[in-house]
Amino acid sequence: MLWPMLAIALAFCGLAVLAILAARVYREVRRLARQVGESSERIARASQDLERATGPLAAQVDGLRRR
Repeated sequence: MLWPMLAIALAFCGLAVLAILAARVYREVRRLARQVGESSERIARASQDLERATGPLAAQVDGLRRR
């Protein structure tokens, strides 16, 4: 009777460890997803700023080409 109870206890401990590790992975994945979202927003803002900044330059280049 000792061996089956020991096996059940070890299986429970193994499942508990796996559950703890799964919770940690889940938390890190959520944090990474939040960081990726923030980074994509920052990249989008930077590309919009770049497009606005290149507008006058493009107009100048078009003016030079027409001369």
